[in-house]
Formats: sequence, structure tokens, C-alpha cells
Amino acid sequence: MRAISGLWRWRHNPLRRATDLAEAWVALGALLLILVVAPSVGSLVGGLAQGTLQESVRQQRASRHLVTATVVRKVTGAPLDTDPEAATGRDRRTRVVADWTAPDGTPHHGAAMTSLDTPRPGDHFTIWTDQQGRTVARPLDPATAATHAVLAGFGAALLTAGLVEACRRLIVWRMVRRRYARWDQAWDKAGPDWGRTGTGS
Repeated sequence: MRAISGLWRWRHNPLRRATDLAEAWVALGALLLILVVAPSVGSLVGGLAQGTLQESVRQQRASRHLVTATVVRKVTGAPLDTDPEAATGRDRRTRVVADWTAPDGTPHHGAAMTSLDTPRPGDHFTIWTDQQGRTVARPLDPATAATHAVLAGFGAALLTAGLVEACRRLIVWRMVRRRYARWDQAWDKAGPDWGRTGTGS
């Protein structure tokens, strides 16, 4: 982006080349795109993600229910696990066999994860199920959804800025290649021996 300052410096400089000004204008255009378009894209993507994720939160809260389960027995030798959608990954969970009643009133018996430190038969704990009583992950938290939306918007803005900068570099690279090609043509026109060592004079 140093070429931007060249727009002022090169205005009346007799050594100014057209390509110098062109590079400076390309850099200025890229800077304006990064400052204006990238935040706009990030805001748009973040807003769309926020709407989609919050709708998912509402759907999950409507379709998932918190029910009370009763420990039948602990599953021995089962590895400790964590809920991937939990607000904190530090919650240690133990697999147990439990009984619970689904929101539609049907009884269920099966494996479930509990955060009880030492689950014993008869202990009660809560699990998330769907309407039919199948165990599901707990619904997405609104704050977590908002965080994901902000990260999506920030990522989109960074990606846009990176693409603009990559385009700027590609344009400048092509301009420099074209400049070198013109220099080679100028050297060829100057003559086969002019300026070369070992040709004598």
C-alpha cells in the first residue's frame, strides 16, 4: 500500500512513469474496497448467519425437551465424553443405562450421558429428548449462535479483504511483467553490442 503515497509524490515529478501512477491508483482502489466492501460483506454474511442460526435455535427449542431420567446402572468401562454442543467443554459425562418418559408419555429405556460424578441406581438427572423420547443434543444456545454469526461475518470480511489484496498483487505483478518486457524490447532496439561486456569498442 506504499504506492498510495505515490499519488501525491508523483504528481509533478519529471521521472514519473505512467505505470507508477497506475500502481498507485490500483493500491488506492484496493484500499477503498477493503475499507468499504469488506466490512459490508462481513455485515451481510453475519446478519444472514444470525438470522439462520437464531431460527435454528427457535426450532430446536420447540422440538427438544428436557426430561428427568433415572439411573438404572452405570455402564462400566465406558469412556468419559463431552457434549459437543455444550456451552463449556469442561463438563465430564458418564454413560449410564437409564429409564425416562418421553414428552408424548411413552416410557424409554436405554443408554444416556449424565454429568453425575458417581451415578448410582435410582439417581435422577436431566436429558434432552425429541417428542418421541429419543435422546438428542441440547438445543443451541442463543448466545452461542450469536457468537458463531459474528465469527462468520468476521471471517467473510477477512476473506474479502484477502481476495482484494490478492487481486491487487496480481494486477501489479502483471504490470511489472509488462514493464520488464518493454525494457527488454528497448534493449533489443539499442543494438546487439551496446552495453555488453566482452564485445570491444
